[in-house]
Amino acid sequence: MRAADRAAAGVKVEGLTNLRRTLRDAGQDVQELTRANDAAAAIVATAGRPRTPIRTGRLMATVKGRGLATRAVVSAGSPKRVPYANPIHWGWPDRNITWQPWLSDTARATEPVWLTAYSADVQRIANNVKGV
Repeated sequence: MRAADRAAAGVKVEGLTNLRRTLRDAGQDVQELTRANDAAAAIVATAGRPRTPIRTGRLMATVKGRGLATRAVVSAGSPKRVPYANPIHWGWPDRNITWQPWLSDTARATEPVWLTAYSADVQRIANNVKGV
């Protein structure tokens, strides 16, 4: 898979950096953004688990979403116990492993749901900013 295809798996929110700065300047809790990102990531992770390619079930058990102040992250695998998550998702042509981008596909398929919820959360946060 090309690097451009991997980059397309993300979504950039215009103005988020400015909102974080404004929240800090106003003495507001930036953790609100973390909670909004966490909720969006949870939607994708929950929908992505059943779509995980299954051989033993160990990979599916590692699918998780988490929110940070700057982004939502959905991941699978772990370096020691399930190191094959990236090759399964993104492929590994040298080893004849075809990419199965179930998490990227799930993020796209559930975008209307998580984007609506995320937009509402960010709007609510912005509406509560006072003092700037």
